[in-house]
Amino acid sequence: MTSTLPARTVATADWEAWTCRVRLAVTDPAALDEARELLVDDLATVDLACSRFRPDAELALLDGAQGRWVTVSPLLTEALQVAVRAARLTAGDVDPTVGGAMAELGYDRDLDRIDPGAVPGVVHPVAGWQTVELDVPGNRVRVPAGVRLDLGATAKAWTADRAAAEITRRTGAGVLVSIGGDVAVAGPAPEGGWRVRVSDVTGDPDGPAPAGSAVVTLTDGGLATSSTRARRWLHGGVEVHHLLDPRTGLPARSAWRTVSVAAGSCVDANTVSTACVVRGHRALPWLRELGVPARLVTEDGDVLTAGGWPA
Repeated sequence: MTSTLPARTVATADWEAWTCRVRLAVTDPAALDEARELLVDDLATVDLACSRFRPDAELALLDGAQGRWVTVSPLLTEALQVAVRAARLTAGDVDPTVGGAMAELGYDRDLDRIDPGAVPGVVHPVAGWQTVELDVPGNRVRVPAGVRLDLGATAKAWTADRAAAEITRRTGAGVLVSIGGDVAVAGPAPEGGWRVRVSDVTGDPDGPAPAGSAVVTLTDGGLATSSTRARRWLHGGVEVHHLLDPRTGLPARSAWRTVSVAAGSCVDANTVSTACVVRGHRALPWLRELGVPARLVTEDGDVLTAGGWPA
């Protein structure tokens, strides 16, 4: 997990959205109210376009389209572009066509509403991101009948990037946006940079540091952590998690319980961290090729780093 530590020179606000903690920090306290309003509006707009849990969301239109072309908003078009790009860059390890598999595992509603005793459905390998057809100039999309999309692997980080950039553009302040631990920064950083705690468990960023946590500083780009420990639930009496291997449609059996990555954007960081969980040990040569800073924690709690992650 990642959480932003308070600094004397910034103003912060915290609240709950999308069933996770949101933290906003700005270098100009006078800009905090406007920044919060912008972020709240952006969260609501993206949720209405991209949520898999809302029957009135734009994404739900695709479920009933039966393979026909559907005209969508420019916002959803961009979100789908981001998701397809992530799939292409990871050779399908991060795939937006996992929505049906998620639903078969019971994750078709908020976690606190999942029935732990539900009879497990039949899960298959997912259709694959190549089946998603996008007409970007026309804001149209087509997916095969029966294929459900899930943008959870990219939409949260993409929203953090969007919001941070827009808040800086509108207010001139340096800003940090953290949505469920997906962190994006923009504009001038506070003295010494933005301090972010990385750990295996969700905790209070203002409280004592959990055992095994680390603190890093950011001045631009983003930082994301993917974890098999964060979203877990019982399904048919078996504990499962939300990071699926598209090749099986089942939760990834990973060598890593947590992977944290820093990159030029939050969405890139989250794309890489999620793919690393899916790839397991195969992630290590890939990370060396990418050269991005990464911190990987094994199921036994051992920590490995790559790409210049600070000691």
